[in-house]
Amino acid sequence: MITKLTHVTVLVRDQEEALRWYTEKLGFVKKEDDSSTIQGYRWLTIVPPHQAEPEIVLGKPRTDVGLEAVGRQQPEAYWVLGSDDCKGTYEKLRAKGVEFLGEPKEQPYGVEVGFKDLYGNIYYIIESRDAQPLEKKAVMAEA
Repeated sequence: MITKLTHVTVLVRDQEEALRWYTEKLGFVKKEDDSSTIQGYRWLTIVPPHQAEPEIVLGKPRTDVGLEAVGRQQPEAYWVLGSDDCKGTYEKLRAKGVEFLGEPKEQPYGVEVGFKDLYGNIYYIIESRDAQPLEKKAVMAEA
């Protein structure tokens, strides 16, 4: 029986570059960094502060097809990051050079804003209006 989601992967061209971007720009924390378990592969994971799972694997592609997918993993399937202050988070990240798709917008379910990571993958930050889980709401109204 499947009991939980533990890891998701973002394909990256350079693991050190991606680690710096996610930790310095977004404030994520490195959780695992292991080059010894899988020969020739570095298992590098990050998490948002104060959250243990799921871990985000900063995976370096091992094939040409994987390398071509860097930055194009989620053309219609966005990742949603929760925030208790979407507008404040937007201001802080914008000051750090994060590229946003626009300004935070009020939606029926809360406040949202989209941004791109260093490779062009799209993420949304949502400040929920109530305690209802985000996955039960219609998100990406601006998409």
